[in-house]
Order: sequence, then C-alpha cells, then structure tokens
Amino acid sequence: MTTARFVVGALAALMLIAAPCVIEAQPAGKVWRVGFLGSVSPAANKERVDAFKDGLRALGYVEGRNIVIEYRWAEGDYSRLPKLAKELVARKPDLIVSTGGRPSMMALREATSSIPVVFIGAEPVAAGIVLSLARPGGNFTGLDVFSVELDTKRLNLLKEAFPRISSVVLLWNPDNPSALIQRYRVETAGQTLGVQVQLAEARRPDDLDTAFASIARQRPDALLVTADPMYDSQRQRIVDLAAKLRLPTIYQWREFTDIGGLMSYGTDLTAVYRRVPAYIDRIFKGAKPGELPVEQPAKYEFVVNLKTAKAMGLTIPPAVLARADHVIQ
Repeated sequence: MTTARFVVGALAALMLIAAPCVIEAQPAGKVWRVGFLGSVSPAANKERVDAFKDGLRALGYVEGRNIVIEYRWAEGDYSRLPKLAKELVARKPDLIVSTGGRPSMMALREATSSIPVVFIGAEPVAAGIVLSLARPGGNFTGLDVFSVELDTKRLNLLKEAFPRISSVVLLWNPDNPSALIQRYRVETAGQTLGVQVQLAEARRPDDLDTAFASIARQRPDALLVTADPMYDSQRQRIVDLAAKLRLPTIYQWREFTDIGGLMSYGTDLTAVYRRVPAYIDRIFKGAKPGELPVEQPAKYEFVVNLKTAKAMGLTIPPAVLARADHVIQ
C-alpha cells in the first residue's frame, strides 16, 4: 500500500518532527481530555481511528491512562453536527479533533473560538476555517486532504480508462457545504472532455436506493461518487448498488476498491489519521494551533480493481493500469 506523504514547510518540520521526549513534555499526573467529532459512524472509521490511537501511543499517550477521548458521531446526518459540537465544547476538553471534512469543521467553528481544534478536512482556507495554510491563525490547524479538488481528476481518469463514455452521473450530497463546488468543477470538466454530467442526489443513507433507481433510469455510461463523508460510511452498499448496474465507477478512497469498487483516486486516509497525534502532541507541549502550518498531501493513490473489471467485462487500457499505484488482481 502506498503511504501518503505530506508536504510541510521548514517551520512545520521543525515543530512536528523534532519533538522532545514525551516524559519531559507531560506534567506529572496530567490526564489530557480530547473531544473527537466525526461526521459518520465509528464502524466506518474503525481502521482509521485505530491508526489515530496508534499514533497517540507512539507519542506516549495511552487512552484511559494519561488521555481521555470523548467521541461524538453524526452517523451521516450532518444536521446533528452543531449539537454534537456544542456537547463536546461544553465538556471543556483540552483539544478537539474534527474528522469528516467541512461539515464537522464548520460546526466546530461556530461552537468555539478558543479550544484548539485539529482537523482532517478539505479546502480550509476557502471555507474560512483558517487564514492561510502556512499560518492558520485562530484555534484551528490540521490536515487538508484535498478531496474536493480531486473530483475533476477522477472524471479525467474515468475518461482515460473508458474513452467512449459520453455521459457520467455525479452522485452528490447537497447537504455537504462543499457540494456546489464539487458539482461546478465536475460539470466544467465534463464540458472540456465532451462528457455530459447528470446528477443523482443522496443526502442520507436512506436516500441511496432512490438515488440509484434514478441512475438506472438515466442510463449513464459511468458513475462518479463525490468525496463525501456520508458516502464513505456507506462504502459497501454503494459499491454493491453500482455493481448491480454494471457501471464503471470511480470513488474517492482506496477502501472502496478494496471491497470491490472499480477505481479510486485519493489520499491514504489511514496515514492521515496517524498524523493527527503529531499536532496534538505539539499543542499539548505549548504550541499555538494558529502557528502550526496545515499539511497537504504530496501523493495520491490511484487504485484499480482488475478483478472487478473482469467480472464486469471491462477492459482497462494498459497505459491506465501502468499509472496505477496498486492493482487488485
């Protein structure tokens, strides 16, 4: 598995890598309290949360011993996030971790301007979460997974793999604050590529069956599943629904192709979650979140499931396979 590496400036490298030993950093008997806000479900994020905890242990933070983590999960319903964010803030934690992209970040931005927040999100500058990547300012910093910007690249990969496609359905979630940007970028890229972009929306898990029934009626040549935390939480269901329609489909994360999806292009999120504790550690040692640069990925994974392609009777061009970081046989 290709591990995503992250680009940081010289200042970030000094602050996040050259950390003093944990024993020197910990006040005697100190038990840190951390809030954890997620847009989706604990089941969908188990592997990633495990990586997060591994990263904490590597820095000397053991849950139940010198760190307590309170979790809140929206289960794919973004309307619950503001209330959950307020609940965490009311607990007065030392720090809050925000996962699940812009919906969680925006809920926390409204809930607190003082508690340090380390996020995993997308386009934090455009969302008004930070002032800049180099100097975030305020109480937010973290990792920008660049997921929204990659939807255009995913459409390009679909067209390269299947040059004859002339129509693509975009599965999108209008409740996601990034949704209109995603839609605009994909539609613009479609015009350039000569591909008609149709729409199917699903705001909650219960909408997926209806959305795929709409896709079946539209009879597109391919499907692009936008980067959305709720869709990420419904990976197996979406992969199965796409397989029933025998649609060439590209997804945002490798986890989709690992369970039978055709193609994916995006960041290694497990590696991203493992990086979050480095920020937590520095903040606990006195660093201000507004002075810790936001990291961005330097590499993305393009994964092709050749077994799925064969089962669907699809041929992936050798030139496209040669560009894949990983091919599932």
